[in-house]
Parts: sequence; structure tokens; C-alpha cells
Amino acid sequence: MRVLGYQLTHGSSLILPARGRAADADALIVVLGGGRGCVLRSDEALAGIWIPLRGRLQCGSNVDSGIVGGELRVTEAEANLHASGRGNALWVAVLGNREAWRQALSDFADQPLTEPALLPAIHPASRALRRRAVMLARAILRGAADDGLDAVLDHAIALQRNLATAIARCPGRTYAQRRQVFLRLQRVRNYLSANCHLDLDNDALARMASYSPWHFIRAFRAAYQETPHAFLVNERLRRARRLLRSSPLAIAEIALASGFENRCAFSRLFRQRFGTTAGAVRRNVAPALQLE
Repeated sequence: MRVLGYQLTHGSSLILPARGRAADADALIVVLGGGRGCVLRSDEALAGIWIPLRGRLQCGSNVDSGIVGGELRVTEAEANLHASGRGNALWVAVLGNREAWRQALSDFADQPLTEPALLPAIHPASRALRRRAVMLARAILRGAADDGLDAVLDHAIALQRNLATAIARCPGRTYAQRRQVFLRLQRVRNYLSANCHLDLDNDALARMASYSPWHFIRAFRAAYQETPHAFLVNERLRRARRLLRSSPLAIAEIALASGFENRCAFSRLFRQRFGTTAGAVRRNVAPALQLE
């Protein structure tokens, strides 16, 4: 497996493919991006793993799709890819076309995936994974991107394997049919996660999955063991908790920015979900915010 490493710094840009030799056509591309205004673009259809180490990263053909620290996002192969960090964001991305990922995943034969391809998903990035991503970033700076890549891929593959249960619960007679249903549902679920603050209804979400509203809700609940509305509320609460820890906005403003129009409903749901109040979370981080 060939690996090409690139570094993007303040104000720089990279347009893929940037391969110099035919032998590199199916190489994995590892990018370290940092600083305001650095932009990554690709006209080739590339699937990727994205890990923000600091700040917020916008990536995908949908420029509203944001990733924050503590997350790992796997994106499907898509053309018109656009990625840029916000402010002093620092991030690592591993990208490749279908053949590059097939070759890369075959190197993990002792930990086989059901399919030699990544599934679109948003995974929690544990401290161990972030440490591995930092090691990969340092390897890129040394010009040896392949040194730290295996550890990151090993961790990402382990996270992907957890999706097998959801695929098994999807409707369909064969694995291929269930996997196709899962992919359609997963695209909607990832969209919900990235845009939970918006006013979204089941009819619009069902159209995204090319299902009727009834069939969409039924399939979604079968796969994920919860309704789309329940998942949306949970994502809004997670967004609110993140903003409470990182934003100086007032609690009422955070509730509204997270998609809650009713402050009382937000307070009740927040306490039910996290076992504490929004005010308590804010008081615990207030000194840190004042020092920034």
C-alpha cells in the first residue's frame, strides 16, 4: 500500500489528485491541515477518514457538514470534495479512491470487514484514537506518513465493525439488500447529526432516503433502535452540552442555537439526558471561558 503525505498550512490549498506517477494512482493520501484559510479540494471521488485535533473542520460536498474535536467521521466516496478548518483548527484526513481503500483494508486481513470499503459514519474519537492521530500528524511532518497510519486505521476499522449489528437489523432478504438500506439510512442519520439545529421533519428526511415517511421511520427504528425524532433530540442535547463547554453564549441562546425553541423543555430534557442541569455544566467551565 502506497501512502502520500501532504501538509496544509495557513492560507495554503491542495487540489487532488496531486499524484506525480502512475504508480501513485491508487495510493492513500494522508493530509495534515492547520491554520486559517487552508483548503483541500478534490474532483476525484474519494472516501475518507477525518479527525479534528483542534477546532472545527468543515468537510464534504455539503459545506454545512461540520466535525468537531472528539469525533471521527468516515465519508463516502464523493466528488467535489471540499474541506477547510475554522480558525486555528488542526486536523488529519486519510483519503483514497475505491481501489486504494480495497488495498489498504486488505492489509488488515486478521480483522476483516464484511465489505472491503468504509461505511459513512460519525464515531466518537476516544483519547487513545486522538493520541494515535497526533502521532500520525507528527509522522506527516517528518515526511513519513505511513509510520503512524496503521494505528489510526486499526482503530477506525474497530469502530466500523460496530455498524454490523445495525446492518443486520435493516430490512432485506440478503446482506447486500440490508447493506443498501443501511447506507440510505446512514446518510440521513449523518445529516441529522450535522444539522440537528435545523427545523427538520420526517417527510423531508424520508425523501432524502427515497422512502415513504412510514417506511423510513420503520426502517430507521429497526436499524438504530430509536425513532428519527429521538435521535434528533439526543443530537441537539449533545450539541447544547458542547456549546455550554466551549461558547460564552447565554444558556437560552444555546438552547435556541441547538434547535430548542422552548427553554423549559430544553432544561427538562437536558437534565433527563445528562443527570445534571445546563447551569451546572456552565458553572463548571465558566472560569476557563473567562480566561480565554
